[in-house]
Amino acid sequence: MHLYIGANPLKRHLLRESGCMVSLQQFRRRLASSVGTPRSLAGPRLPGGSGAALCAPRCCLGRARGSAHSGVGLALCRRLLEEDGRIHLCIACRNAQKSEATRDLILATHPAAQVSTVEVDLGNLASVLRVARELRCRFHRLDFVYLNAGIMPNPHVNFKALWHGLLTGRVLHMLTTAEGIMTQTDRLNGDGLQEVFATNLFGHFILVRQLESLLCGNEKPSRLIWTSSSNARESAFSLSDYQHAKGQESYSSSKYATDLTSVVLNRKFNKQGLYSSVVCPGLVMSNMTYRILPVFLWKLLMPIMWLIRFFAKTYTLTPYNGAEAHVWLFKQKPEYLDALVKYHSCTSGLGKCYVEPRKIDVDEETAEKFYQKLLELEKQTLERYSDLLD
Repeated sequence: MHLYIGANPLKRHLLRESGCMVSLQQFRRRLASSVGTPRSLAGPRLPGGSGAALCAPRCCLGRARGSAHSGVGLALCRRLLEEDGRIHLCIACRNAQKSEATRDLILATHPAAQVSTVEVDLGNLASVLRVARELRCRFHRLDFVYLNAGIMPNPHVNFKALWHGLLTGRVLHMLTTAEGIMTQTDRLNGDGLQEVFATNLFGHFILVRQLESLLCGNEKPSRLIWTSSSNARESAFSLSDYQHAKGQESYSSSKYATDLTSVVLNRKFNKQGLYSSVVCPGLVMSNMTYRILPVFLWKLLMPIMWLIRFFAKTYTLTPYNGAEAHVWLFKQKPEYLDALVKYHSCTSGLGKCYVEPRKIDVDEETAEKFYQKLLELEKQTLERYSDLLD
């Protein structure tokens, strides 16, 4: 696939939803160096080439584990360019300063890369709708959308539960899944939605819905790759409280909701050439992780965590290792993937990275019911933003 500006081909173009893009002025300069004087980007839309990879954090944003400007998000951007330096990488960050900082970090190691940026806060529906409209103006298609945003506000460790796990022999399971030992406090955002649900799932869902024209009906398949978690547990999720307003495991609930959504999207859109996958980056030391405990405690625990990795392969620890499943999916033909599988980034005790597929523990009937609730919520919430809709 090629990106054409007039009659000039510009090879592989990639867009991803959770983290990377450049300013229009910078993008013009890059295009000029490749294909001569560029046309105004406010004019005809740019056709996505073999890839427009869109990446976004809290919705990209500063507080997300997978922000494009740090953690798995930044590592993924670099690794995608290592796989194919011809792609156009579009990164989404919450503000211009983070966008430019991310772009500079990427270009420091890949100076010839094509990188553009957009600003978006996935926890703010108006921001999501604005960026969707901008992307529809700038691109004809998106090949990859990495839905990598995630927040875990005010996480707390339940040391009593951890001690009980130690006594009952379940401590390794608890340490690898965070089951029963992590709680969070949530709050309503400006749209009247639970903040974790809005940022980790609903903002992504609205973005995908708004970008359907760029994702469906293309010559080659388009891909959604959601960052889920091994902490995505059915016990933390309830259809009657799918925003998790009443519980203390909003992160786990939102990630289970992510798994449900991916399953249904495959059923609805595979025939239109859109495929969805979920990945788990494992336990990665990132900004989000460091907020759980004081930094000095993490430094004391790190030798123990390196030892645990001999028994818990999902202790990927570094952002580079955590991006393994994301990059692996980049190289696969989606038609041959199992829609009911989550792809886990794993690292052996000796540091070898690999991907392990595991069946998603979801009920497809529940997934369908949840999807209908998302559509109802979409209809209700978008009524107030009619001026941002085409």
